Amino acid sequence: MKRKLVTVDAETLLSTPMSKTMFIVDGLIPQGVNVLSGAAKIGKSWLMLWLGLQVSQGLHVWGIPTMHCDVLYLCLEDTLRRIKDRLFDLTDDSTRSFHLAVTCGLIGNGLEEEIINFLEDFPKTKLVIIDTLQKVRDSKGSAGKAGMYGNDYDDISSIKKIADEHDISIILVHHLRKLNDDDPMNMISGTTGISGATDSNFVLKERRRGSGEAILYCTGRDIEYRELPLVFNKS
Repeated sequence: MKRKLVTVDAETLLSTPMSKTMFIVDGLIPQGVNVLSGAAKIGKSWLMLWLGLQVSQGLHVWGIPTMHCDVLYLCLEDTLRRIKDRLFDLTDDSTRSFHLAVTCGLIGNGLEEEIINFLEDFPKTKLVIIDTLQKVRDSKGSAGKAGMYGNDYDDISSIKKIADEHDISIILVHHLRKLNDDDPMNMISGTTGISGATDSNFVLKERRRGSGEAILYCTGRDIEYRELPLVFNKS
């Protein structure tokens, strides 16, 4: 059987109604796969826990409206006891819309099925946070024929497929290289296969170690480049 490309002409495409891009945080965090990278101990997990709380309660993030929805947070470098203590520091209100887990499968070995099954059980879920990306990758695997770039791209693409097919936003928490670069996006750990396969990339850089002040660099296919000044304050 002859294989043929599935095409659409420009006129038909322009006249075809399509839904707008869904945003978890208006104009900032879109549907698809987003990577948040930052140095160790800079506060990425605190930020993600706070973000999950805000979205699950429909509260603003940095003065920006959010989509009120269920949130799944895979906090894989923490314990439930530590997460409980942090939640008490962040809020006095509890919500059943914010779901947390400290264990899960790996990419290509159970993770995708677990997320899909969760989405079926909790269809109001529109945001999934995986903290960290490295915790769901097979560290024993080798580059093989695909090479490091190919492996990075394939792993992100596997997660992106879930986000695209279920119209959700997935945030992957990741690390930075130790070497500085004038372009913060070049500091994302791994090959460009990671940043190339994502829809948006965020880099959290502290202004000065221990200062509690940072800048969030934001760029992506559906968002405008911006730099957001942040202050760490858990009180």
